[in-house]
Amino acid sequence: MKTSGFLFDLPGELIAQYPPTEREKSRLMVLRREDSRIEHKAFQDIADYFNAGDLLVINNTKVLPVRLEGKTETGKTIGMLIAQKNETGAYRILSKGKYTGRVFFSEDFYADISVGKEAVFHHDGPLEGQLQKFGLMPLPPYIKRPPSCMDRERYQTVYAEKEGSIAAPTAGLHFTRGILDALRLKDVTIETITLDVGEGTFKPVQTEYVSDHKMDSERFEIDTSLIEKIKETKIKGNKTVAVGTTSTRAIEAISCGRYKLISSSPSTNGFWRITATTDIFIYPGYEFKAAASLITNFHLPSSTPVLLASAFAGKDLLLSAYKAAIAAEYRFFSYGDVMLIL
Repeated sequence: MKTSGFLFDLPGELIAQYPPTEREKSRLMVLRREDSRIEHKAFQDIADYFNAGDLLVINNTKVLPVRLEGKTETGKTIGMLIAQKNETGAYRILSKGKYTGRVFFSEDFYADISVGKEAVFHHDGPLEGQLQKFGLMPLPPYIKRPPSCMDRERYQTVYAEKEGSIAAPTAGLHFTRGILDALRLKDVTIETITLDVGEGTFKPVQTEYVSDHKMDSERFEIDTSLIEKIKETKIKGNKTVAVGTTSTRAIEAISCGRYKLISSSPSTNGFWRITATTDIFIYPGYEFKAAASLITNFHLPSSTPVLLASAFAGKDLLLSAYKAAIAAEYRFFSYGDVMLIL
């Protein structure tokens, strides 16, 4: 299966640069796999597609403002994105060029950079506090504007709780507390997992064949009771709806054993709270074991999220739906519109 088979032409003006004025006013494409039917709705209608007894799985990871801009001792501006803490206490960073030296973000917050790839930070108090004060939200590179104060709220889900991601689980950006309350009133169960979105989310698939691509490992936390709830939901004739490719990868990883355990602790009723990493790569041919429906944004051509969505809907149907979305001028990528695959 060639990666080039998942390319499509996308007009630049359809790449959303800003979120909609209200989260729930995003457009919603409903794609039905059983008959290939497409419906055009607004996200505020999403509760209409749930029944009592359905299960919704959301990712409660929280995006840190890990994008920093500082000055060298000669006054040159250096930008960077903090990716991950190393075992040594230094941080892996993403930065243009191969600068080595000191970069100042304030008088008492600075970093020693090594060839543009690693940083040792110097500061008082927790690094997270400095990031909240001086950092910017790490908007993806296809958003061609500087981050603003608005992004602190809107590039974050309303249910974000656990800090650790450098990118938002964007399918969740459309939910409001009102929509979540409406789902609960319909007797829909809402369960959370945590998957920290890492730098791999920005990496395109550059191999000629899809199967040759290697996913970066990402950390996740999950209660094993969720797997039992997913099984019970299916037995009762209801559906498990995963919000985004991150939630999907977490529940599929734990369901098929594609993870490396970091730690576990007793939860309730004999279940365990698991912290692990997974490099599961889902593309057409994968047989889903947990997710029965998927809520997902419109993704980049030949990206790992579009491959996962293609695995879920079927390649031809998914690409046909994308073609329809382009014709109907849906907004694409992180701040864009959303699809429900049934």
